Amino acid sequence: MGRNLRSFPQDRWGVILAGGDGVRLRPLTRIIAGDDRPKQFCPILGQETLLSQTVRRVGLAISAGRTLVVVTRAHERYYSPLLADRGPLSVVIQPENRGTAPAILYALLRIAAVAPMAWVALFPSDHYVSDDRAFMIHVDAAFEALSARPDLVALLGIRPDRPEVEYGWIEPGGLLAWQQSSGLYSVRRFWEKPSAALAERLLAQGCLWNSFVMVGRVPTLLWLIDRAAPDLSRVFAEIQPALGTSAEEAAVRSLYARLPEVNFSRQVLTASPANLAVVPMAGVRWSDWGDPGRVLTTLAHIGIRPAWAGTPSLLPV
Repeated sequence: MGRNLRSFPQDRWGVILAGGDGVRLRPLTRIIAGDDRPKQFCPILGQETLLSQTVRRVGLAISAGRTLVVVTRAHERYYSPLLADRGPLSVVIQPENRGTAPAILYALLRIAAVAPMAWVALFPSDHYVSDDRAFMIHVDAAFEALSARPDLVALLGIRPDRPEVEYGWIEPGGLLAWQQSSGLYSVRRFWEKPSAALAERLLAQGCLWNSFVMVGRVPTLLWLIDRAAPDLSRVFAEIQPALGTSAEEAAVRSLYARLPEVNFSRQVLTASPANLAVVPMAGVRWSDWGDPGRVLTTLAHIGIRPAWAGTPSLLPV
């Protein structure tokens, strides 16, 4: 894409999701780090952790002062050194991991308290991206394309290079808007972890991998959650007056103790395809590093073989 990132617009915020437990990648992170830390706190590629790489990537287009990092209290010894230079309000500490929907809702309510009409981009912290600047240019394009459609939430869809059965797929519909070489398309439906035969068909039909990177306005994102998970919205509304006060920590701890796990992708996004759009992204290699095999495949593609890559427990059976 022949465009540059602009100076940080004041109405744009970022949320980095770093509260997961990373169980499936634990065989690899144990070898690299020598302990059971979640993958986002592990330096899998180079010396930087995945979280630090994500923070740096997001910082190309969104101000650090308007970027919130969502973590879980049990991981404090891992995230504290990485986030020591961030203000306390920009670190959203969950008492427990209850899935992606509570993490997102908690962060959105923090933002809504100071900027109720803000635009927000949400980012997982466990992905590989080959070109950070090109990736964030697509995020910038999503912000721009949505300026005429604030009723929608846009997902970044990755143009696939194989019939992957472990990813979620997006089936795009018609063109909604065009913004400087980047199209905004409707979403016909989602396909979650398809069979091999279906994945071949989705690849042939021009479907996209769901990166779970999304952009939307705070009221639109809150409405999506309320529509799909009204009970979750209701219990968070009960503690909303405590946010930003000395009572917040105790109120959130009590709330999380009774929360079920709620997955944003499965339980929120799939319930509202008519309110979603997708921005296709090409020219950037991307991978969700959910298991050791996917990490090894990525490193082989870019010609890197760390010493731990030959560990017998990581090799395919």
